[in-house]
Amino acid sequence: MLFPALPGCISEGSTREEALKNIQEAIELYLEPVEDDLVLQSEAELLELVV
Repeated sequence: MLFPALPGCISEGSTREEALKNIQEAIELYLEPVEDDLVLQSEAELLELVV
């Protein structure tokens, strides 16, 4: 499965259901920030929001 809105975000599965489950995980990982790549200013705060 491809998710065109997120370049490089792809997944696959043996069944349609498995592929849908896997693409959901791929999207979550794609959107998850890598803390090492984030630079926070002293007054900034890193929050995690689950939608």
